[in-house]
Amino acid sequence: MKTLSKVTALALLISLGGAVYSAPTLAKADPAKVEERKKRKTKVMGERTGKKVVKAFDLYNGDQEKGIEGDVAGAFQMLKEIEPSDEFDKAQVDYYMAQMAYQLEKFDEAIRLANSAAKPDILNFKDQATVMKLKADLQRQEKQYKDARASYYAWMDFTGEEDAKVYLAIASTYYETKEYKNILAPADRAIELSKKEPIKSAYDLKVGAYVELKQFNNAVKTSEEQIKIWPTEYKLWTRLASFYMTVEDYKKGLAAAKVAERNNALETANHFKFLASLYSLNEMPYQAGVTLEKAVKAKKVKKDKSTVSTLGAYFHNAKHYNKAAKFYIEAADFDNDSELYRKAGSMFVTSEDYALAVKNLSKALELGNKKKGQIHLDLAEAYLQQEKYKLAYQNVRKAIDYPQTKKFAKSWSQYIKDKAIRKGVKI
Repeated sequence: MKTLSKVTALALLISLGGAVYSAPTLAKADPAKVEERKKRKTKVMGERTGKKVVKAFDLYNGDQEKGIEGDVAGAFQMLKEIEPSDEFDKAQVDYYMAQMAYQLEKFDEAIRLANSAAKPDILNFKDQATVMKLKADLQRQEKQYKDARASYYAWMDFTGEEDAKVYLAIASTYYETKEYKNILAPADRAIELSKKEPIKSAYDLKVGAYVELKQFNNAVKTSEEQIKIWPTEYKLWTRLASFYMTVEDYKKGLAAAKVAERNNALETANHFKFLASLYSLNEMPYQAGVTLEKAVKAKKVKKDKSTVSTLGAYFHNAKHYNKAAKFYIEAADFDNDSELYRKAGSMFVTSEDYALAVKNLSKALELGNKKKGQIHLDLAEAYLQQEKYKLAYQNVRKAIDYPQTKKFAKSWSQYIKDKAIRKGVKI
């Protein structure tokens, strides 16, 4: 038999929200009517129809002793040729045919036959319930989601049973039709009915609904409940960490992500970038840099311009200026990024590696960087520290030409000039 389709993966959004929605009506069976159905007189097929059905099932079952395999298609055809005149007999034959059509993967026909068998409501209680459930499952499988929901509720009303897996199936049909607000009630009922043997996918659907509805605080709450039940499902910790980040609870986000990391639940490049960013958001930039650098070396994260530039920023914020500068240069080399060369030059000024500062600041200028005033000021300092007073003075005078650096450059130019004079250097 073909396996029924599973709930597809749910995509995460990144914005917040929080509207409240009304839930769909859940099953409300009439106990008296259910009891009446269970007690109604058992019916049997007429003799003529019954004999033909027995022959069909002989063909269906085959003969193991004689090595004869069952012939589902042949049995289905034999049943199809029966033309019962009695309404009950017809419903019973349609019931058998619906099951065989399903096995033969004739799903549209199986749905039609199941509906035909169920419609008169004259089958014996167990068979009526079975064919109603079969119809619902088939409709869901064939993406007839609205009809499937109605059929599932009809089955619960008929049997008086509330089944967690049926509510889960109903919730999944609402997901498939993007009616996210309506997922919550059946998912909650599935959770309530399965407390002794919890169903993980019921929580997944509920979390997914909150994500699609942008109710991330509720997504956090439900994920926390889920982790209490399945604490060793470490991928859940990764997801919870992302929700904490979305609601800006960075401390809890980092704690959850570290649990995932310790248990090898971080798998994708985005997971490792995410962990690094959580360290940064918790004002731990050095650990952020170390984490991302380790992931790059392990080839968990691609070594592209964006990643290398981010490494530069992390070590910059951690005040590891030389290391930051080296990453900025490596990132800049991907496409001659003048701004990254400028940042590298500035880092080298701070770390007192003035020759490298001049090299990278000059390259930034050659590539047409727009922050010319700041570059000339940094060059002035680098040259000044190397006691190259003429070059220092030339650059500080050039910085005066730019509004952003004019005031500081004017006052500093006199200082450089005076120092050069004291050193006996004519400028």
